[in-house]
Amino acid sequence: MTEAERTVQVRIKQTGESFPCSPAESLLAGMARLGRRGIPVGCLGGGCGVCKVRLLSGLIHKLGPISRAHVSVEEEQDGYCLACRVAPQCEVELEVAGKLQKPFFKGFACSANQDSTK
Repeated sequence: MTEAERTVQVRIKQTGESFPCSPAESLLAGMARLGRRGIPVGCLGGGCGVCKVRLLSGLIHKLGPISRAHVSVEEEQDGYCLACRVAPQCEVELEVAGKLQKPFFKGFACSANQDSTK
């Protein structure tokens, strides 16, 4: 089995939901691919900070640079990272740093609470 074929479980603490994710893909891509609700989606390139999460257990590896404007060195030492820029090495548990308000639909984020004009 290749690294891309292998999957590990990722658990979101706030919702209790789990999803499989390949160590070859970002945490965000693994969840969005399945249409899961949880980590908010932004630019997908590590520049906006919308998908900031805190790793509670397990190991991750970086897929690219993380903007220090969104994750400081101190925060990174405390387990914070951007879900679009890291991949799991083993089973992980994380908590979303922002609000869980953006449900996913086929990989795209949309507003959960759309206000209609009255």
